[in-house]
Amino acid sequence: MTDLERRIAEGVAELRARFAEQMKATPSLADPKPQGDGPRNRHGMPKEPPGQNVLEAHEWPVLDLGETPEVTPERWRLVIDGAVEHPQTLSWEDLLALPQADEEADFHCVTGWSILDVKFRGVRLETLAALARPTAEATHVMTHGSDGYSTNLPLWEALKPDVLVVHTVDGRPLDRAHGGPARIVVPQLWAWKGAKWVSRLELLTHDKRGYWEIRGYSNTAHPWRDDRMW
Repeated sequence: MTDLERRIAEGVAELRARFAEQMKATPSLADPKPQGDGPRNRHGMPKEPPGQNVLEAHEWPVLDLGETPEVTPERWRLVIDGAVEHPQTLSWEDLLALPQADEEADFHCVTGWSILDVKFRGVRLETLAALARPTAEATHVMTHGSDGYSTNLPLWEALKPDVLVVHTVDGRPLDRAHGGPARIVVPQLWAWKGAKWVSRLELLTHDKRGYWEIRGYSNTAHPWRDDRMW
């Protein structure tokens, strides 16, 4: 085991022990009466949350703030700072040198559409957090995009193993329109909780609402509770 691998393994173990009970209690894993239709997903929730239309992968809508930043892999940087013991600034090469994860998951947008069984590849957010080591006081993370977007997550949601910094979708590099070269994907929440063109992970000691949350979107964003607005 290399020193990097050891640091990641130790950090992940600490984070999982710290947040395991809160993760297990989240609605996407523990809701006894989830809303929705279809067969169950791997977490026991219906594949289709209430009010959703299922689209094919090639129909993936493009939604943003009206700006599509041009961020090349050569210029891409990811800063991890705030309430952490070891702030990080990663290049594209640094990201690809970290342990990679493959997750097949569904992608649910609050505007009423879902794409099922998407093959995502990237780096687990918990891997990045393990490197930076959130302080004992850290409870949330604000993810920032290069377009000025931001969205908040409690650490017990952000550190789930299927939350990725995604760079590849269905075997192809994530295209610019959908947040390439890298974006956050949070399969157990509405998709707006994952920043496109991700550039910063800001660890916080308290909850702080992001771009859409301060404009009326739900702060918790649980699809199987039809949790869309305040």
